[in-house]
This record gives sequence, C-alpha cells and structure tokens, in this order.
Amino acid sequence: MSRYLYRLARFAFRRRRLVLVLWLAAAVAAIALAQISGGKTNDNFTIPGTEAQKASDVLSAKLPAFSGGQSTIVFATTKGGGTAKVTDPANKAAIESAMTKLKSIPQVSNVVDPFQGKLIAKDQRIALGQVQWSAAAADVKDSHLDAMDDAMKPVRADGVQVEYNGSVYPGWRVEISEIPELIGLVIAFGVLMVTFGAFAAAGMPILSAIVGVITTLMGVTAVASVINVASASTTVALMLGLSCGIDYGLFILSRHRTNLLNGMTPEESVPRAMGTAGSSVVFAALTVIIALCGLTVVGIPFLTVMGLSAAASVAVALLIALTLLPAVLGFAGEKVAKFTRLPGLGARAEKVARRSAADPDSPAGARWARFVVRHRILVLITGVVLLGALAIPALDIQVGLPSAASQAKSTTQRKAYDLTTKGFGAGFNGALLVVAQNVDSPDDTQQIAGALTKEPGVASVTPLAAKNGVSLTRVIPTTGPNDSATADLVHKLRDDRSRIEGRTGTDILVGGTTASNIDVSSKLSSALPVFLIVVVGLAFVLLTFAFRTILVPIKSILGFLLSMAAALGAQVAIFQWGWGEHVFGITPTETISFLPIIMLAIIFGLSSDYEVFVVSRIKEEHTKNGDARRAVQRGTGLSARVVTAAALIMFFIFVAFMFTDDPTIKAIGFSFAVGVFLDAFVVRLTLVPAVMAIVGSRIWYHPRWFEKYVPDADIEGDHLERDLASGRLS
Repeated sequence: MSRYLYRLARFAFRRRRLVLVLWLAAAVAAIALAQISGGKTNDNFTIPGTEAQKASDVLSAKLPAFSGGQSTIVFATTKGGGTAKVTDPANKAAIESAMTKLKSIPQVSNVVDPFQGKLIAKDQRIALGQVQWSAAAADVKDSHLDAMDDAMKPVRADGVQVEYNGSVYPGWRVEISEIPELIGLVIAFGVLMVTFGAFAAAGMPILSAIVGVITTLMGVTAVASVINVASASTTVALMLGLSCGIDYGLFILSRHRTNLLNGMTPEESVPRAMGTAGSSVVFAALTVIIALCGLTVVGIPFLTVMGLSAAASVAVALLIALTLLPAVLGFAGEKVAKFTRLPGLGARAEKVARRSAADPDSPAGARWARFVVRHRILVLITGVVLLGALAIPALDIQVGLPSAASQAKSTTQRKAYDLTTKGFGAGFNGALLVVAQNVDSPDDTQQIAGALTKEPGVASVTPLAAKNGVSLTRVIPTTGPNDSATADLVHKLRDDRSRIEGRTGTDILVGGTTASNIDVSSKLSSALPVFLIVVVGLAFVLLTFAFRTILVPIKSILGFLLSMAAALGAQVAIFQWGWGEHVFGITPTETISFLPIIMLAIIFGLSSDYEVFVVSRIKEEHTKNGDARRAVQRGTGLSARVVTAAALIMFFIFVAFMFTDDPTIKAIGFSFAVGVFLDAFVVRLTLVPAVMAIVGSRIWYHPRWFEKYVPDADIEGDHLERDLASGRLS
C-alpha cells in the first residue's frame, strides 16, 4: 500500500493545480446539486417492525385525522397563590373561545376543550386541552403553530397560565446551532498553532477538512430530496468530517514537516510522508467507516442514514487527505516549516520541532513513554483500576428516550409536564393509544374499553373515534412515560391482547408516542450485541491485516471496551444519578437509548484511529531496530504529540456541544468527550505501551501460514524505504 500512496501523493504534488481544480469543482457541483434538488432534512422517523409503528400505519390508512401530531395545552391558575380557578366564568369563557378558534387553523383535525373532555383537575385550577393534527409532527407548519399561540393570547391576558406539551407545539423545533462547530474550529486552530507554531501548517488541515465537509453535506442534502434524512445526520457528519479530516491532515503533515526539518525537499518529503503516515491514515479511516456503517444492522432507518452519512463524510475526509492535502502542500512548499514570530509560540514550537527532528528521545512525549515502559506493570494496574472504577455506575444504566421531564424547568414542555402531573398524575403525560381493527359495532369498542379498564396500572380509558372498521382508544397509565412500570404495562397489554379482544373478533395494537419510545429502546437494546459483534469482528479482521498479528487487535478491542465502559459509567453518574445536576443544569433522567450504540460506533472508530497512529509508529521502529521495548519508547514518544493534538481537537469539539440548552445534546457531548479523552490518554498513550512493553516481541507474532497467504500492507513503510533506497521508485 505504501508504494501506491507514494505514487498517488507524488502525482497530486506535481499536478497540484489539476487536483485543486477537481476538488473545487466537486464542491461546487455538490452545492449546485443540493440547490437544484431542493433536498431538506426532516425528522419523520419510522421504526419498521415495531407494534407502535404498525398502529401508526393503521391510523394513517383508516383514521388519518388521528394519525398526525398531537398537542396538549395546559391551562393553570396556580401562580401567585390566589383563589382563581379555570372554571371561573371569565376564565372558562376565554378558554372555550380560544379552543374554538383552533378549529379553523389548517392541519387541525380535532379539538377537545377541557370542559368538553372533562379534563379538569379536582381543585379546578389546572385543565387540559387536546389538539389533533392531520399531519405528522415534522410536517405541521410553523405558521399554524404560531396561529395556535396567537389564539391563546386572550387567555394569558386574563391571567391564566398557558403551557404546551405533546409531539408538536409552538416552539417545539430545536434549532441546531453552528456555534459548537465554530468553537471547535477556533479551538482546533489554536491546538494546531501550539503544535506546529506556524500559520500555514495550522491552517492547511482545517481548510482541506472544510472543503471535504462542504462537499459531503451538500451531497447529503441532495440525497435528502429522495429519502428521509434526519437533521441530526448532518450534525454528526459535520462533526466527524471536520474532526477526522483535521486529524488525518495533522498526522500526515506532522511527518512531512519532520522530513523537511531533516533536510528533505518538499517534492521528496510529501510522497514519503504519505507512504508512511498515509498508510496509517487509510486503516484508521477504514475502521471508522466500518463502525459507522455497522449502524445499518440496528434496523432503524434514521440511524442507518445517520451512520452512512457520517461514513461518507469520513470517506471524503480520507480522500481529501490522500489527494488534496499533498497538492496544497505543494503550493505551500517550505512555508509549513517556517515558524510564526508570535511571542512565546513560534519560538517554543520551533525549538520543540527541531529538537524532536534531531533527537526523537528528547520531547515530553518521549519522557512519558520512558516512564510508562519503566513502570509498565504498575501503570497497567493503575490504569485498569481507574477505568474499572469509572465503569461501575454503568452497571446501573437505565435506557429510555427523553421526555419533557428531562427538559430545563424554564421550558414550556417541562412546565406543562409538571402542571399535568400535579393536576392529573404523571400518566397523563404518557398516554397509550390502543388501535382496534375489524370493529363491527360500537359495542366492540365499549367491550375493549371495559377490558382495558380492568388492567392493573391503568388510570383511565377513553374511546376517541371509530371509523372504517377501526377504533381508537386512549389509555392513561398510573405512571409516567419513562417509568419502568409503564413499559411493563405496555408489554402486559400486548401479552393480554386475546383477553382484551374477547369475543369481539377484533385485533388490537398498542401504540402512541410512549409505546413507540419503549419499542425503540427495546429494539436498540436487542441490536446492541449484534452491532458490537459485527463491528468489532470486521475491525478485528482489518487490524489483523494491517499489523499482521492477532494480539494487537485483541489488545486494541479490550482497551476500547474499557474506555467505553468508563465513559458510559461517567455518563450514568452525571446525567442519570444526577451528580452533574447543578454543574450542568440538567435534570436526572434515563440514559438516552440510542446513546450507547452511537457511542460504540463513533468512539470505537476514533479509538482505532489513535491505536493505528500509535502502534504503526511502534511497529515502524521495531522493524528498524528489532528491540521491542526500545520500539515502544521511541514509537510512543514520536506519536504522542500528534495523538495528543488530535485527541484534544476531538475533545474540545465534543465539549462545545455541552454549551446548549438541550439535555440530550449535553449528554451526547459529555459522553463523547469523556470517551475520547480516556481512550486517547489513558488507553492508547498509557495502557497500550505498557502492555506492549510487557509482552515484548511476542506482540508481533503471527503463524507462518498467515505470512504466506495474507499480503503485507506495509503500514510502516518498510518496503517503500527499501524501494527508494534501491532507486526503484525514483
């Protein structure tokens, strides 16, 4: 592989104008295609194979008026400690008038005011209004939601508090801010400036990564005109495209600049850097791509599209690093080895860079590597105990999808949730919908409702509609939407369906938002082991091929499992147990059900990046001198600075996502940041060299048949160096 990458980089360097034009043309074409196609991301999620989805499909076909989004309007007179009630004549008249106005709003199919639906709390200070939309939540127009809010202004003017909850309501859309990405870019530039001490060297990986991200995101937008692409897909693709693109450029550029400082010309240095560091980048990127594509085994469309979009972003980042970066380095020439004159920055970076190039054993990374190798057993035990202790809370993990209860107390959905719980019980926040098919008469609906009423854990049952042989019944549990007892009730209703149906000849399905969330969590939990086996298995094969030994992949996977468990444990302690309640301003709640599987994909891919970066350098040194422990010291020391820079860029990008109001995004940002930090600094730069120093040369063992039948990828560039020395690639 190193020979092919050498030739590719040499071509890109010599034909740099052509390569630059082609990439700019690709970016412009992707932008034009996105504009012409009119593609837009959306959040119309479907979960094939689940009972809740089947219930939704039946409603769409037979009762379309009840198949769309729902809004709950909470009216309250609890503020201020007065004696006013929602049933007071003036308040009642204002509420009824406002609810009547809602019937004229387009896309509204049904309105039930609190007095018509008898949804008045016992103290008459809280009431619930229900609005049914004919369109899916994501398709309800903002102008119609604004009209709903306008209709409530006279009610507020009378001193009645109005709050919203449900699958859709005014202000429900979460605007995805670009601020975290901008913060990440600024931090990345700062880290690269400290690392390289030169504007040219710091800017190149970022600029090339931006070109790749623009091309990918515009391509994904164009695809969104044909299939459903969740808005979160572009966020993940942007996040990984930027971070991986910068990391890959950083790794290659670091080797190139070392070559320049050792006296090579740019035309000689760029292909050599690509033939050595480029091989590591290829295998690192492939492991990330495999991990992200592995999300397809989960069987949930929005996660599949998210994984494939992110994988495409990483693939483009790889192509950028292999082609555009050598071309840009050709334009830069010697500038990447010239240091800025900023006080305290350029001079220090120049001193470190020149000393590292002349004496690889002198930098701080090399001193750390010597410490790890010298105290390898103690370091190994300490690191494993630390990660094990952090992982303990993960044993208590409880997964679920976030409800209004997890939102900030200042949000309308949280206020509505709390008021509803106070006035009616937590179960009113998580109603279940029972859809009955083959309904012949109203008696069938009444018999089903009567049977549902007798089920333990059911607070109330209300038939809502019957048409086209289908009836819809609302079931209010006694417990909240994220309570385990509610999940038990859903499973029990499904298990008891034959008794509930009785002799009516109907077929019932239990659905609704709460049941859908329970189904999604269950499906994700059952898919997790399969996903882990598939992704880890494929990565094991790839890393075995890259390093020609089974011990390195086994060590890599075990290290990842440790860091993953520790990151999950930290997330459980902070967000589920509530240790970070006051620090991060969050409400303790379940771990988001899709977080573990996304963490497995992304953190595994990134950990493999750092594994390849560190171990490939160790293998390169071992190939040169044959001394296993010396190779660990030298290889870890040489890779420590670049891995540290790459990990810090990732870490701060993820941390930036914590400065949002959305608790879900906070949890994701925190989990990814902790996972990257632990894997890079505790596992890859500490435990990995400690283990390799203990095992010694046996870490590179492979059977003879393996050497005979499996081609050598030459990840360390040894074959390339021999060919260059003999003049075969001159």
